[in-house]
Formats: sequence, C-alpha cells, structure tokens
Amino acid sequence: MLTLVSRITGLVRELLIASTFGASAMTDAFNVAFRIPNLFRRLFGEGAFSQAFVPVLAASKAQQGDAATRLVIDRVATVLAWALLGLSVMGVLGAGALVWLMASGLKQDPRGFEVAVVMTRWMFPYIAFMSLVALGAGVLNTWKRFAVPAATPVLLNICMIAAAWLGAPWFKSMGIEPIYALAGGVLLGGMAQLGVQWWALKRLDLQPRMSGRWSALREAWACAETKNVLRLMGPALLGVSVAHISMLINTQIASHLRPGSVSWITYADRLMEFPTAMLGVAMGVVLMPQLALARASGESAKYSGMLDWGLRLVALLAIPCAVALLVFPTPLVTVLYHYGAMTDFDVQQVTYALMGWGVGLVGIVAIKVLAPGYYASQDTKTPVRIAVGVLVFTQLLNIFLVPIFAHAALTLSIGIGAMVNALWLLVGLIKRGSYKPEPGWGVFLMQVLAGCVLLAVFLMWANGHWNWTALRAESFKRIWLLALILSASAAIYFGAVAVAGLQLRQLLRR
Repeated sequence: MLTLVSRITGLVRELLIASTFGASAMTDAFNVAFRIPNLFRRLFGEGAFSQAFVPVLAASKAQQGDAATRLVIDRVATVLAWALLGLSVMGVLGAGALVWLMASGLKQDPRGFEVAVVMTRWMFPYIAFMSLVALGAGVLNTWKRFAVPAATPVLLNICMIAAAWLGAPWFKSMGIEPIYALAGGVLLGGMAQLGVQWWALKRLDLQPRMSGRWSALREAWACAETKNVLRLMGPALLGVSVAHISMLINTQIASHLRPGSVSWITYADRLMEFPTAMLGVAMGVVLMPQLALARASGESAKYSGMLDWGLRLVALLAIPCAVALLVFPTPLVTVLYHYGAMTDFDVQQVTYALMGWGVGLVGIVAIKVLAPGYYASQDTKTPVRIAVGVLVFTQLLNIFLVPIFAHAALTLSIGIGAMVNALWLLVGLIKRGSYKPEPGWGVFLMQVLAGCVLLAVFLMWANGHWNWTALRAESFKRIWLLALILSASAAIYFGAVAVAGLQLRQLLRR
C-alpha cells in the first residue's frame, strides 16, 4: 500500500512537471541533471551496495546475533560515509564533465547545457543522502520493518510537487530560471527521506554510529564483514553499472536527437515505473532478505519455493500491465501528462516511447525477482556476465533501430534486452539447481494468457472508441473515464483468470 502511495504521488509529480514545463531544452537539462545523481545513487546506494550489504547483514544476524550485527552496521556505515563525502566533493567540482559525458548533445542549446551543469552541482549531495537511506532501508528490511523504506519515497515526491507548484512560479517572479526550483525540491526530498529513516532506526536502537576519526575508519576497513561487503560490491557494482551504462549511452544518443527527446523518454519511464515499482521493486525488497536468510540457514526448498511464488506473481500481474502499455498507451499518457505546456505532439512521442517499455516490462519486473536469487547466495559475478552480454546486445539493437524509430528505439532496445536478461537469469538458476519450478506452470500460464486476451480486446476497443487527445478541454471527464476503464479492466482480467480456475487467494496466501 505504501509503495502504491509512493507511485501515485510520483505520477502527480510528473503531471505537474509536464504541465508546468512541457518537453523542451530546459526539461531535458533537468532530466539529465537529475539522472546523474540518480545514476550514482543506484550504483553506490540502492544498487551495488544494497546487493552486497543485505546478504552479509542477514548472514551476520542469523549466525552471530543482533549485538554483533549492530557493530557491523556501524563499521559499514563509517566506510560508506567517508566514500560518499569524497564522491560528493568530486561530483560538484566535475559537474561540467559529467553532463558532457552523459548528454553532450545538450550543447545544441548552450543555455540548456549551462542549466544542466548548475542543477547537477545543486543535486549532487542528494547522492550522499540517498545512499545512507539505502543503508537504513537494508537494516530495516533485514529486521522485517518494511513500512518506512516503502513510505520514504513519498517525501521526495511531495518536495518536488511543492517545487513545481509553488517554487517555480516564485522563482519566475524573482527573475530566476523556474526549472531550478526542481533541483531544490530534489535536495530537500533527499534530506527528508534520510531524516525519517534515521528516526525509524533510532526507535529500534539500530541507527549507525559513524565516526569521523581516521583510526575508526581504519578499524572499520579491517573488519571482516566490511571486507566481505566490499568484495561482493565489486562485481555487483559492475553489474549495476552495466545497466546504467546502457542508460547513459541512450541518454547521450537522445540528447543528439530532436530537442525534447530526453524528456519524452523520461516521461514514459516515469509512467512505466508505476507497475515496475509496484510489482518488481516491492517483491524484490521483500524477497531479498528472506532469500538471504533461507540460503544462510540452508533451507534450499524454502529458497526455491519463494522464487517460484515471486515468478508466478510476476506472470499474473506484469503480463496484463504489459498488454495495457502496448494496446492502451495513448489514454494513459493523455490523462497523466496532456495539460498546460504539454502538446499533442509531445503526447504522441511519449506514447511511442512507452510502447517500447511495454515490450520489456515482464522482463524488467522478473529481473527484480531473479537477480536476488543470485545475490542471496552471495553470487554477484553471474548477473554481471549476463548484464555485460545484454549491454552489447542492446547497443547493437540501437544501431539498427534508432534510424527507424528515433527516441522510441531507445526504450524498445532496453525492453528487448530486459527480456533476454530475465530469461538468461532464469535458465541459470534452473541449471544450477537453485530453482526448481513447481508443478502446474503450464496450466497457470494458459489461465493468465486467457485473461490477457480478453483484456487486450477490451482495451483496444476503449483506445479507439474515444478521441483521448481531443478530450483535453474536458480533463475531469477524461480522468473519470480512464478510472472506469481501468476498473473494468481489472474486473475483466481477474474475473477471467478466476473463471479459468486460478485460485488467487491461495496463490497470495502462499
């Protein structure tokens, strides 16, 4: 439920940004500037660090007890804090080079490039805040406290909503570029998330005690668990980097296409993140510590069973979402973004990008379940090798697809790559015997596909029956119409799979 609230406020945030700023060189500048700290946050915080830290923490808790685990938290946090301080300083000083590396095409509009550099400097400390938030979330999830980590992203959305709604007009009245307000909202959101996370840790007496003394850093560095985190983090860092190198290359390509291309992709990305976060991220957060505990305790049957349950939920929920993105994209984009500065042409371009994501949605969500199956066994090398292969494959696709589909090719290539990645991970888990599919998969998939066929027919009718862009003047009618169609879609799909014999309640209880 809290993840749902986070996604809803995230969509409201994007609606306000799109209606206030549209898709232009300035929004491209913000999206590039925001992507840079997000890239490092995912590399060092939620990505490689979490994948290495959570299994080590879970193993320490299972084998050594709470007191020893608290000491591990303190030492890892000390090393992380020193690394983040150095990274933030280098990022602020090297912002110009980072923007050029990510999107040199912004120089088509020198003002846009300059604005991106300034906002990158403003937002770089956000990396430090969010990396510490990732550490806190790993601790809370290991102690089975999932509520606060799921809720804190709402604070970033609220701060950015306030920045777009109140900050941008105020900046404009002061003669300051309004897009700068969004950078301030990002920084305040990072501070707010860290504050709430720290409060939750303090209530459990688990708040990290970081030291600024050099001797404490040396002691923390020498700790066996810290070394284990760093050892696991190396391959994980490479693995996460591969995925983001692909995004970096795609952003660079988009910056050289028509102005607004980076923003069109970003708006489609934000809409796609709704099902991704609701399904993949939420299940990954819950499964990762449980898989790590099962592996540390030697419960191989439980480990395989949790993977099977996660994959069935992926099929049940992600396949119909992918169908919706492929056959019903225009209504989704118009209702969310078609206001204010957002034009009919912008809506069309976002729709094309969204359909590309739809091709790979099932793979994107499945990776969030499959990859923890490797990380829980402290195997970070295999996903890296797979990710490298997929990166090469994705960029080869770009060579052929970008001249044909322009910016939409960039989401399509990542979507196809995600499907290949997920299949590769799945085959690997089965071959090593870590995952043994339980009986009934054939019948289960037929039940899901039957529901998806009925869903697709209904959504194609709804997509063509109304002129969704022409309903711009009747925005409330369009919103309620979409709400009714989505409610009917859910009833049709879940009703169909139930009639086909799928026991939904039994699956969820399992």
